[in-house]
Amino acid sequence: MLYLTLKALISGILIAAASEIAKRYPGFGALVASLPLVSVLGMIWLWHDKPDPRTMAAHAGATFWYVLPSLPMFLLIPAMLRHGAPFWVSLVAGCVLTIALYVAMTWAAPKLGIEL
Repeated sequence: MLYLTLKALISGILIAAASEIAKRYPGFGALVASLPLVSVLGMIWLWHDKPDPRTMAAHAGATFWYVLPSLPMFLLIPAMLRHGAPFWVSLVAGCVLTIALYVAMTWAAPKLGIEL
């Protein structure tokens, strides 16, 4: 239980740090948020729990393919905000788009020979 609490605490601190930095320096906060810190931490936790190269390779490869469908959200949200859409509407639209693209990736990947 201590290990799980430590993982949650470290992960939460990184998210909180990114949002606090973004209050003063939006661009730098975005840089911190865009760093693959969550992915790296996830790999560290996974390796600690199950130090298996095949599992890690599968995880890292799948992470790459799942990052791609999330990227359009970061174009849609600012575009909607710049055109006057409310924040929550923009965020929900971005999330819906991302979910749709995740479903499309999950469907298309096996047909393209990509293991997720």
